[in-house]
Amino acid sequence: MGMFKTREPRRFRRVSIYTDERREKLEKLVNDYKRETGELPPAQEDYTQNRFKGKFSEFTPRAKRYAEGGRGLIKWPVALVVIILLFMLLRWIMNGSVHF
Repeated sequence: MGMFKTREPRRFRRVSIYTDERREKLEKLVNDYKRETGELPPAQEDYTQNRFKGKFSEFTPRAKRYAEGGRGLIKWPVALVVIILLFMLLRWIMNGSVHF
């Protein structure tokens, strides 16, 4: 009698929507084997930071100008303030006061 027989629930089977790790591992093993036998060319090198270093400044004019120009030790507003402070220090040393 099928009326009183309860069905067993389906077992949980996780299926990744975006990646299939099992398939990727299998493809990697197959590709490694083919590279060893010479059917495929050698693998390209993995990501390295040096490979992309300096590429951004090549394609943007502002970054290129900044990289070529270098950085000065101090900018002119800072130099102006330092000169004024040194002048005030010199005046204080010579006269004993900083009044203008």
